[in-house]
Amino acid sequence: MTIPPALEQLVAHLCRLPGIGEKSAYRLAFHILSEPPEYAREFGRCLETVRERVLFCERCFNLAETTLCPICQDPRRDQMVVCVVESVQDLLALERARVFSGVYHVLHGTLSPLRGIGPDELRVAPLVVRARESGLSELILATNVDVEGEATAGYLAAAIRPMGVPVTRIAAGLPMGSELEFMDDVTLSRAFEGRKALGHIDRR
Repeated sequence: MTIPPALEQLVAHLCRLPGIGEKSAYRLAFHILSEPPEYAREFGRCLETVRERVLFCERCFNLAETTLCPICQDPRRDQMVVCVVESVQDLLALERARVFSGVYHVLHGTLSPLRGIGPDELRVAPLVVRARESGLSELILATNVDVEGEATAGYLAAAIRPMGVPVTRIAAGLPMGSELEFMDDVTLSRAFEGRKALGHIDRR
């Protein structure tokens, strides 16, 4: 089938989106064409606005349009309890479940030597500084319960525990290989309630 080059280009870009194959890309492209012209113009403006305005929070690396994200700015949140997550999607899942009233730190990935991802490729260094300088009362490791998530949690616990910060790990309710983004609210709630300390703190 011969289609206009402009439409081919749109389909090619849509195919680069996660979970979008060629058939889905064509459906989306034809949907955009079926809408009034203003729909496409507004869609394009939204994409440009997101790229121009959305940045990372200086403290937790959540998405924000200001220096600090709304969670870090919220005086009702416990700033001394930090929950470490792999992605912004995981943060949003926990927020939807309403199981946590502290603040976050987003790593934007996990350790994966096979893929060349080490601590320097993640937001690990700012977390270590934050733990050392802020006098945290608890650091909750909420990385996914899979091989890379467990390895990342172990690495962070070993790096931060010597500072005297209590480190806990979400546990009950999350089966091995599961991802926070797709967990229901009840499962997430039980995981937080069942978190356990990782190692012992040397307070000497």
